[in-house]
Amino acid sequence: MNRRNFVKHDIGAFLFDMDGVIIDSEPIHSRVKMDTFRHFGLSFDERDLVRYMGRTSEAIFSEVLAASGRRDLSVSDLTEYKHQHYLEVLKSGEIEPVRGAVELIRALHAAGIPLALATSSWSVVMETVLDRFGIRSCFQSVLSGGDLPKSKPDPAIYRISARRLGVEPERCVVLEDTKNGILAAKNAGMYCIAYRNPHSGQQDLSLADRIVEDLAELRLDTL
Repeated sequence: MNRRNFVKHDIGAFLFDMDGVIIDSEPIHSRVKMDTFRHFGLSFDERDLVRYMGRTSEAIFSEVLAASGRRDLSVSDLTEYKHQHYLEVLKSGEIEPVRGAVELIRALHAAGIPLALATSSWSVVMETVLDRFGIRSCFQSVLSGGDLPKSKPDPAIYRISARRLGVEPERCVVLEDTKNGILAAKNAGMYCIAYRNPHSGQQDLSLADRIVEDLAELRLDTL
């Protein structure tokens, strides 16, 4: 997972995470997860949510249920409640795009660079975001981690996305905002740019090849 320089003509494809990169949703994800724990009477320290950023809801719920010893609940009970609750919030209009994200997506698409969306979010949420921000046509591949056996930091979601685009991993650039996402990208053999989103908690971004504080820094002439 060595850092490496990347020049413009090397970019074969650009792969986006979604939460914290395209939509500023982490605060709402956190609220909805805590609402879910309270609804089912499960104890969870909100400060521990940061460890699960970039992973699927199934990951956090399976670990919490295992620790609780509750036999009357299943992971699907929690995930279904959380997903429906989150979707209600999403459709209420509370989520806005990260500043500069939609502009970056459209600029890369206009430049002819193949794009993929690779998110740990539920597929229905992913589809809702694509439609709401009017960016569905920009992506040649969209993939939800909920459709895969393992979530980030497992690299499968990025490897599959690269195959779908027909681009070698070493020619792919990934935009992430969490440690788990960066690990997934680097373990897939890709160049990773980390966006330091102030709403994504205290994330260790040190393994990224480049760190930006503002997506406006990612202009086509400087990538």
